[in-house]
Amino acid sequence: MLSSPVEEIKNRLDIIEVIGGYIKLQKTGANYRAPCPFHAEKKPSFFVSPARQIWHCFGCAAGGDIFKFVMQIEGVEFGDALRILAQKAGVELRPMKAEAVQLRSERQKLYEICELATKFFEKQLEESSTGKEAKKYLLGRKISEESIKSWRLGYAPDVWQGLSDFLNSRNYTKEEIEKAGLGLTSERGSFYDRFRGRIIFPIFDLNSQVVGFGGRVFKDKDNKEIAKYVNTPSTILYDKSRILYGLDKAKLEVRRQDKCVLVEGYVDVIMSSQAGIKNVVATSGTALTPYQLRILKRYSESLWTAFDMDSAGDHATKRGTDLAQTLGFNIKVVTMPQDLDPADVISKDPLIWEKLISEAKPIVNFYFDTTFLKFDSKTPEGKKEISKILLPIIKIIPNQIEKSFWIQELSKKLAVREEDIREEMKKVKLSEDFFELEKEEKIELPQKSRKELLEERLVALLLKSPETCPEFVCEEDLEYFSPKFSEIVSRLRKKEKLEGASEFCDLVNYLSLKAEVETEISGKEIEEEIKDCFKNMKSIDIKKKLDEISNSLREAEGEKNSGKINDLMGKFNKLAQKLNTI
Repeated sequence: MLSSPVEEIKNRLDIIEVIGGYIKLQKTGANYRAPCPFHAEKKPSFFVSPARQIWHCFGCAAGGDIFKFVMQIEGVEFGDALRILAQKAGVELRPMKAEAVQLRSERQKLYEICELATKFFEKQLEESSTGKEAKKYLLGRKISEESIKSWRLGYAPDVWQGLSDFLNSRNYTKEEIEKAGLGLTSERGSFYDRFRGRIIFPIFDLNSQVVGFGGRVFKDKDNKEIAKYVNTPSTILYDKSRILYGLDKAKLEVRRQDKCVLVEGYVDVIMSSQAGIKNVVATSGTALTPYQLRILKRYSESLWTAFDMDSAGDHATKRGTDLAQTLGFNIKVVTMPQDLDPADVISKDPLIWEKLISEAKPIVNFYFDTTFLKFDSKTPEGKKEISKILLPIIKIIPNQIEKSFWIQELSKKLAVREEDIREEMKKVKLSEDFFELEKEEKIELPQKSRKELLEERLVALLLKSPETCPEFVCEEDLEYFSPKFSEIVSRLRKKEKLEGASEFCDLVNYLSLKAEVETEISGKEIEEEIKDCFKNMKSIDIKKKLDEISNSLREAEGEKNSGKINDLMGKFNKLAQKLNTI
């Protein structure tokens, strides 16, 4: 019988499947690797070991098991990671005592509230008289019955406290309802529902859990005084700058096609998915943020945009695509028909939408084409306006060869010297977003001393070739190792099993993975490196002790303590002799 739900979950789930659901893994020997999702890097240093069921990044030093990964990637506490993985594994979590219910995390309560709210809205859409009208409106927009159920669309009744009364009846407080973004307190102190008289679009996280809502008017849709959409504010579950609508359903298709199509609205995503084009997500009315781009990059580096790019010179969407370019995305623009969004196109003919995606233009080509159509490239004023739009676009291209190509193109089209274009480009100032991106990319990498690095390397090599340990490390040599490594080496010398506390096993697993990932040598080469590492490690340790004795000698000489001086000199000479013989 398994000892705990944690062990049962670990036995049921494979780490490759769990992590592979978040990032694209590439097989390399017995392990898998990928660019680390926790820091910016070009060369993959993130490794997953299926044999040990662990992961480790050799760049930022993050690592652990499936629970640690879900905690870091989702930004949640252990309890929430346990619930997410239990759901994936089909393990039922039962509290051992009644009081454990009171210890549920705040996040878990908010998840429960959002789930109950979704069921409430779904029922209102199906059973209330106005809800049925709302459903008729959705069907009139050609959203199918199946899509309504799949995307869990609902209706918020046009009353002040319909949802909050329902949630109160399920023992949730007004404070909790407000924290979930579903209720508001007026200046007079009265409490009321945020969503009233609106069609509701639940917003899901990557695990298809409801974290927020978008509410769209449908009866007063022509009333300009009423906002077309009302959205959940920032909560501990929902942050619009970190969520991409539909990614939970689209992520596998995005990875399979190695391409993500980005649209603006919920209905665009639903209609596209309904039409069979499932690699589509929406930004929910915000410009693309660095965080969203980092998430997308786990699945694909190809991004097709399908929204209004006419005002590319100053539109918020341009900032997002600029950031995507800086992060190395391959970006194309789906040119939409005038005044039509993807949902409109699909409702007319889904094949047109498919054709528009297939004809998407690389983003720099798109900017060149549209900009040269707007201005006369033969006049000084036109040249100036064209360069004003295109120079910032060229400046952010990360690949220098591609950048040079576009500088040459602009030079030819404007009939000016390349040198002049490069000179003007130096004057272009990037927006604050890029400085934020640079800040985000800079992480504090752990600093290890040379001795620590040598010690890790040496023990990793000994684990890779354990039969060499008794030959190269004798009992008295254990003093050169720090306590955590000394225990491993001692057991290797005695050919004992490397079992023990979780911290001990975690260290052994990490060092074994390090040996596999970083060591491609074998046989005599390993032996030579073991000898070399140990020699350097001993040398560092002895030199440190010699420095300490030298400091003590200076103090003894100041005190004129001849007995202490003689004792220290004896120790110094003995160590110096030892240093010469290693």
